Amino acid sequence: MSKVGRRSISTANVTVDIDGQNIKYKGPQAEGTYVLPESLKATLENNQLTIGLTNPADKKNNNFWGLHRVLLANAISGSREKFKKEVKIVGLGFKGVLQGQEIVFSLGYSHKINFALPSNVAVDIDKTGQNIIISSSDKFLAGDVAQKIRALRMPEPYKGTGIRFSDQVIIRKAGKTKGDK
Repeated sequence: MSKVGRRSISTANVTVDIDGQNIKYKGPQAEGTYVLPESLKATLENNQLTIGLTNPADKKNNNFWGLHRVLLANAISGSREKFKKEVKIVGLGFKGVLQGQEIVFSLGYSHKINFALPSNVAVDIDKTGQNIIISSSDKFLAGDVAQKIRALRMPEPYKGTGIRFSDQVIIRKAGKTKGDK
């Protein structure tokens, strides 16, 4: 029995319409359609959306129950309020500048790096160019863009420079020391 799949989804401030396996949602930030597999059914009562199995005796479909419940909950939550991911750039002269729908990074390489943003991702960069806030109504897309930005210059353990998530802790290593002869 799926413990995640049994939980209901709050649909406050979001309009939800169930048409068979298609669940249409519309909120202040986004709208879309989520298609459930044939083994699952959705019911809406008192602003609570619940996902259930069409045949509870069939155990092989139990695997997808929690997965589709969480994916649908993220879609509905993203239509209500955008997901945010914060990235911090650490290093002397390291920064990012927003130019149209791309970010131009100076990360200590011999060249600047142009990073094109997807159409439904918004980016806010502070005036120092070292704190980047990525927001999107799609949770996966916001995390994916943040991870791709981080991959441009991974944080290194000796100096602590590079691009990291704001809540990430870098474990520092000790550098070389002069030994006794």
